[in-house]
Amino acid sequence: MIDSVEFGLSTRGSRLRDRIHDRTARIAVVGIGRIGLPVALERARIGYSVVGIDLDEARVDALNAGVTYYDDVDAGELAQAVAKGALRASSDFAELGRCDVVEICVPSALTANKDPDLSRLRSVGEAITLQLRSGQLITLECTAYPGTTEEVLLPILARSGLIVGEEYFLAFAAECEDRQCAPPGAKIVAGATPRCREIAQIFYGQTGQRVFTVSSPRVAEMAKIFASTFRAVNGALVNELALLCDRMGIDVWEVVDGASRPFGITRFDPNPGAGGRFAAFDPFYLAWKARQFDFTTRFIELAGEINVRMPYFVVEKLGRILNERGRSLRYADVVVIGVANARDGADWHGSPAVKVIELLERAGAAVTYHDPHVASFVDERGKFRRSIPLDDAQLGAADCTVILTDHSDIAWERVVESSTAVLDARNATAGVATNRHKIVRL
Repeated sequence: MIDSVEFGLSTRGSRLRDRIHDRTARIAVVGIGRIGLPVALERARIGYSVVGIDLDEARVDALNAGVTYYDDVDAGELAQAVAKGALRASSDFAELGRCDVVEICVPSALTANKDPDLSRLRSVGEAITLQLRSGQLITLECTAYPGTTEEVLLPILARSGLIVGEEYFLAFAAECEDRQCAPPGAKIVAGATPRCREIAQIFYGQTGQRVFTVSSPRVAEMAKIFASTFRAVNGALVNELALLCDRMGIDVWEVVDGASRPFGITRFDPNPGAGGRFAAFDPFYLAWKARQFDFTTRFIELAGEINVRMPYFVVEKLGRILNERGRSLRYADVVVIGVANARDGADWHGSPAVKVIELLERAGAAVTYHDPHVASFVDERGKFRRSIPLDDAQLGAADCTVILTDHSDIAWERVVESSTAVLDARNATAGVATNRHKIVRL
């Protein structure tokens, strides 16, 4: 046992620290969606007893049956964790009072005006407050603008009458999910007080992740949102270059290849629009917060405008391809390949591909999609969509195949050979040697 004086912890903090160390701490993950389900499974994997809390009864029933509802969550590992009693789910928030650590993983949202929608976070905070007891660690792990932990969540928890940093502990913890992160899966952690930070650092250190601590939740929230915004802004820069190169008749992919070799720039590739839950929300969260300080993030907001424009550009370019072949978007038969945000991923939320499909259908095209990692999804209009098999005959019958995600497990040579025309928005066909006359790149 480590001496609690080392961390200046109260008796309650020392007991919680010891339970975290010996894996007897009980963990609650609130929100077992795209963020929370992998978190819950990871905690169970390393030996904690975990309960996932969610109001979606379908998710609760699926998890308790040991059935995954996301393709990128290992079905066998999930079933094993449930079978041995390490992981279960419930819709009863009273479970929170019996847990030592509560991780908040509810999804972020935006209003119609692109302002942060924290209604779900506030509701969860109020539910936690009703069950809050001494000796608990509460962590926020979802997208947050700088100040969310201390300005939104902390005042709600304070209604319990308990003292933060003495009787309970509050922290913000953000994981880098981008594959370019070094090291991958690293956490940036900060506490509402120094003692909160120490407890949170101990907890996340048990997962085997590299933990970086900063002085306050506001700094951690800003660092996380800046990382996402950095990628969005640089993506917008190369997307604007793609728009210009299209106007000038220059191959933007050759330009990017050239600039990233002798000039050594950090490579960002053109894309059909910024996608993913972080790219879709973080820059808007930061811009909204900046306005409270009479500050306009002009660079960031301009980047957002460029990225929002890209799905429209994809549809415009497809219209040109069809026109050259004596066809129009209206009544065109289009096969979209890839609706996930990233190569070999299954997360389609906020994907530019979903917007492209919507725009194509609005223009009168008939659209089907294939994605080996997204079997089905329901779009924002409530329309259910299911992935079709990658059928040579269907590709050949379509007026054009549009590649919006460059999955590595798709035979691109075959796709090009079978298609009448290909619009490649990801340069997935870079290695295809034959039939290149069919390919038009973004």
